[in-house]
Amino acid sequence: MERTYDDSMFRENFEHGYTWLNGFLRNARRYAESYAMIDPATDRSWTYSELDTETNRFANALREDGVGKNDVVMGILMNCPEFVFSYIGPRKVGAIYNPTNFNLSAGEMALLIEHNKPKVIIYSAEVVKMAVKAIEMSSFKPSRIIVADNLKKIPIPESHISYEDYTGGKNSQQPEMDFLPHIYDEVIRMCTSGTTSLPKSVPINDLNEVLTAHDIIMHFEMNRKSVSMNLTPWFHRGGSHIGGICPTLYAGGAVIVMRNFSPHSALKWVEKYGISHIIGAPASMEMLCRIQERKTVDVSSLHALVSMGAPLEEEACRRYMKYLTPNIYNGYGTTESFCNNYLRPYDLPAGAGTVGASCIDDEVRVVNIYPDRKAEPDDMVPTDEKSVGEVIIWSPAKSTYSYYENSEMTKEKFYKGWMYTGDIASWNSEWYVTVNGRKDDMIVCSGENIYPAQIEEVLSSFDKIDDSIVTCVPDKIRGEAVVAYIKAKDTSLTEKDVAAFCRKNNHLSSYKCPRWYRIVDELPHTATGKKMHYLMKEQAVKDLEAGLLIRG
Repeated sequence: MERTYDDSMFRENFEHGYTWLNGFLRNARRYAESYAMIDPATDRSWTYSELDTETNRFANALREDGVGKNDVVMGILMNCPEFVFSYIGPRKVGAIYNPTNFNLSAGEMALLIEHNKPKVIIYSAEVVKMAVKAIEMSSFKPSRIIVADNLKKIPIPESHISYEDYTGGKNSQQPEMDFLPHIYDEVIRMCTSGTTSLPKSVPINDLNEVLTAHDIIMHFEMNRKSVSMNLTPWFHRGGSHIGGICPTLYAGGAVIVMRNFSPHSALKWVEKYGISHIIGAPASMEMLCRIQERKTVDVSSLHALVSMGAPLEEEACRRYMKYLTPNIYNGYGTTESFCNNYLRPYDLPAGAGTVGASCIDDEVRVVNIYPDRKAEPDDMVPTDEKSVGEVIIWSPAKSTYSYYENSEMTKEKFYKGWMYTGDIASWNSEWYVTVNGRKDDMIVCSGENIYPAQIEEVLSSFDKIDDSIVTCVPDKIRGEAVVAYIKAKDTSLTEKDVAAFCRKNNHLSSYKCPRWYRIVDELPHTATGKKMHYLMKEQAVKDLEAGLLIRG
């Protein structure tokens, strides 16, 4: 394309140099002695210079193992220092970091391994049993298996190597790049829940990373003095990207490592380390608030409390503003497009219940729903707070509009630059969106996305079950709790039998196991045989109140 000026130098620097890694390396030079990461559990800390050096060792060890451009390094890691090393190190040799959910079952993880084909797997020692079984079950075998964060000195297989042994003695200098970076290169691959047994893998390119960091820095006012702590796992995009590793280290701030959420520890660390940004789900915010109501901790350093995964209730929001900080945010988005709507402090508490309005660089709309086709992006429902439609998202800065090796789902979810979320919502004249439910009946339990179809698929493998419908009921702690309705094939089957089957199944994570069960004579289906989940969701609430559900 003909320009009115010579754009060659701009394109060279922008396309090959405007990367997240270069942003981190700038900070390693200019903020060399500033803290980049603090691990309270082990009383360790890393300055930017030290973090850069450590990730150089990891990168050089990977290169010696033949890891290079577009190879995958899979992490099955809790929040720990090695997660951060894995977030940065592979980029230095052109590899892709693939963080996964350490809560998955061995069968589910095996599917991810087969789908993403990692050359290297690094896992937390606490999940060694699941990781070992997953690797055994997978038809694809990694060439290197690394054990990380072994604080409890858990025995590990002899064929696996500890992170310390893997990187010990390795070159601490920046590895020489044998590839030309590009802003469209995939650098992170996030895994989101799938409606079937095959999860979706979401590519995130380098420009997405930079602009995601900018989005958070801009909305939450982060800078080199910021200290952030995630109460939720970093393997979520909402974990590593909302106030987590991505924006904090790009801004020059420090991240605090929290492996397992403890409200008492979280408040103690706010006071001790001067934490400015806390990120978590409403349930974790509630626990912080309850403790702070009884025991006063100095939380004056808090600049932002960022909630995600579920709407805020107005009364709860008022309490958080009183006891924690008046600077409350509530985000809405997806793994594929990151956060696209926010409730800002000036929206609250009056705006609680909605998910706010779209971010500066994004646009979120509510469009009509048709049984046989997608609505066009401009086919919007009235902004009357009553008309219901599907939420669609335009977010080119933070999305690649694709799934890894899943063209069918890519075509289904993305259309004309918009992501069709499947969420059902209404909106008002200021385009503030209120989410009412989900087209695909997804359940959100403790911030985790759960799809009924996957659990139903597992239940169908039980020879005493004829059919099932999985739905949910409201839960004060978890947000939503999973309920399984069972039509038995064998009349001797009990709810306790089904619960025991679910707990032992290798293809069902513990957090996906139903909390409630009920065996019924019939389950509702449409004339074409589709399960009517919405009817059972209504029934589940009534059955819980009537005491008809059996706890698993």
